[in-house]
Amino acid sequence: MTEGYTYNHTRTLDAPVARVWEAWTTPEQYAQWANAVPGSVEMDVRPGGRWKATMVTPGGEFPLAGSYLEVAENRRLVLGMEVPGRPDPVVMSADFNDRGERSEITVSQTCDTPEERDATEQGSTILVDGLSRFVANS
Repeated sequence: MTEGYTYNHTRTLDAPVARVWEAWTTPEQYAQWANAVPGSVEMDVRPGGRWKATMVTPGGEFPLAGSYLEVAENRRLVLGMEVPGRPDPVVMSADFNDRGERSEITVSQTCDTPEERDATEQGSTILVDGLSRFVANS
């Protein structure tokens, strides 16, 4: 991820890293905090495993799909996301750091344009906001 426009969004969450990992990698939990259509989330959390979810936004529902490129339990997820019209998947990483009873997560992605980076970073911020609320209240 050396070319393009990169963002790194880091947040400290009020939950142990194992709890945050579980929320991100369990379909039923992911659907709750990521605002996905119930029953639409499928996850085969292993390198080469597939994932999919139908997300709900103010503009309507849209399906997402891809594969896990890297999986290091409680430490790192690298996801490839299939985007119509693009020959290669868009890559997003999530790094999980143990801070005792708290955890730190960093979501990163490299985009082709500053506008794409800004929109994607905004979406990641909303995603991490939902995760933060979910793990703090469960």
